[in-house]
Amino acid sequence: MPDPIAPPHIVYALDLLGTVAFAASGALAGVRKRMDLLGVIVLGLVTATGGGVVRDVLLHDTPPFCFKNELYLYLAVGASVLVFLVPRHFERQQRALLLLDALGLGTFAVIGTSKALVFNLGFMGSVIMGVMTATCGGLIRDVLSNEIPLILQREIYASACVAGGAAYYLMHHLGVPSPVRLTVAAVLVIGIRFAAILKGWQLPRREEL
Repeated sequence: MPDPIAPPHIVYALDLLGTVAFAASGALAGVRKRMDLLGVIVLGLVTATGGGVVRDVLLHDTPPFCFKNELYLYLAVGASVLVFLVPRHFERQQRALLLLDALGLGTFAVIGTSKALVFNLGFMGSVIMGVMTATCGGLIRDVLSNEIPLILQREIYASACVAGGAAYYLMHHLGVPSPVRLTVAAVLVIGIRFAAILKGWQLPRREEL
């Protein structure tokens, strides 16, 4: 089956930008763990493409998206190598990386949700696919680098994807045109994540009994 998702040019551009940002964050985690070049590239690749690959495998849409369009792989490898070569520069750009990561998060979430709808999933399935697309790569990165996954901590991360995915699903069933709902839902996720970063928002956590 050909890839059914044909996002607007702006969404596709943000998708590629998010791929670079996710790869850079994964590669930086590898550098911090003192991995060699191959380890850094692996972490960068799985962070950038892992969520989409898991989504496509679950939807039986094979080969996964990054093997249909290898630009994603080249960008992820290139970003990972660059981080390996000049890690201190990226360490100094943590805020910029977080903001780029937010762009990728929103874009990945709505593309994952939209693809789930093409495969006729319901509300829960579509939102879950959106969340997985945006967060599974980071989950794999954290497991491989022996860290507590970000989505299991207090950060407003996966919950922003839930909001965007739910909004996309509702707009889809209200008949909102695809380019509009993709853009609006992505902006919602990005806005929530931006606000969480800038204002330090966190989800509540049960204190020790």
